[in-house]
Amino acid sequence: LPKLYESYEVVGTLKPELARELGLSADVKIVAGAGDNAAAAVGTGTVGDGKCNISLGTSGTIFISSRKFGVDAHNALHSFAHADGHYHLMGCMLSAAACNKWWMEEILKTEDYAGEQAGIHKLGENQVFYLPYLMGERSPHNDPDARACFIGMSMDTGREEMTQAVLEGVAFALRDSLEVAKSLGIHLERTKICGGGAKSALWKRIIANVMNLKVDVIASEEGPGLGGAILAAVGCGEFADVAVPGIERNILVTGDVHFCKKGQGEMQMGT
Repeated sequence: LPKLYESYEVVGTLKPELARELGLSADVKIVAGAGDNAAAAVGTGTVGDGKCNISLGTSGTIFISSRKFGVDAHNALHSFAHADGHYHLMGCMLSAAACNKWWMEEILKTEDYAGEQAGIHKLGENQVFYLPYLMGERSPHNDPDARACFIGMSMDTGREEMTQAVLEGVAFALRDSLEVAKSLGIHLERTKICGGGAKSALWKRIIANVMNLKVDVIASEEGPGLGGAILAAVGCGEFADVAVPGIERNILVTGDVHFCKKGQGEMQMGT
């Protein structure tokens, strides 16, 4: 087996031929780096005990940093070492924003995402449910044969209810992983959110409701890229570790999404 490195450790320097091609010094250090979600955690300040980041990309991920190592009885969540010297739990669903893209572009034949969501106001009252298993499921069910479906449709069901069901179905699937983490003693009050799906104000509200968490919106969409840069900076000695003092200044909390009571159309945004 090859030698193992911490994600912030230097593994070598730039090859001379590549240095010449790029116009860089051959002394440029190469740092091990990290997977996308682990790097995003560093880039969003999700280090230390009890921090959380939700990524709404093609797949969906809930990433929780913890000082304690924990594994549930069914190995429903991934438990790994974290770059801060402790651990993290990660639940990854295979189809998150991919579900919305499939529904919008393959079924409704439109790319007007905002327009399709504009008429959705009655959160918590939808009678249509969606299971987001277009490609089977990873966390926490680990079932390649799971399949997506809509449930609860009637003659009164329209495209808005079905669009809402898709967004809610993804949120509930993420909550499945959160519930496993809670069974291991993890307590959360808020989460950061990033990824393409996080551009939707409606989806952030639904996430806040379903997860029962306050949601902090990241100012930059470059969470993984910033995390990779921080790892490189640690490797070069610019930072002592990934818990960079003041890194939270790179994260703008634009407002907490407060919970919506049944029948209340719009959620209030507060600081």
